[in-house]
Amino acid sequence: MATIDEFLNLDIRVGKVIAVSELNTRKPMYGLKVDLGELGVRNIAAGIKSSYTAEELSGRSVVVVANLDPKNVGGFVSEGMLLAVGDTPDSITLLKPDKDVKQGSRVR
Repeated sequence: MATIDEFLNLDIRVGKVIAVSELNTRKPMYGLKVDLGELGVRNIAAGIKSSYTAEELSGRSVVVVANLDPKNVGGFVSEGMLLAVGDTPDSITLLKPDKDVKQGSRVR
């Protein structure tokens, strides 16, 4: 079980996908540039290629864990993680706010 303090240590923000590229990895992945408002633009690797086209992602609002340690994914340094649901790689659904919110808004 996680405590409320442990949960509050996560910096979860709303961002907007501003660029999408394909990564050269063994799993089908995209390299995204996500605008997190005051936190700036972050590079995020996402294994969602089998569920979304680049066109579907471009301009989309997403929910991001913004304070993870950077990780090298196939030569692409990922600086966060998208939040999604799904039981299999082909059934991924990205989380997004149901109303328009400012980029960088904190999830509480």
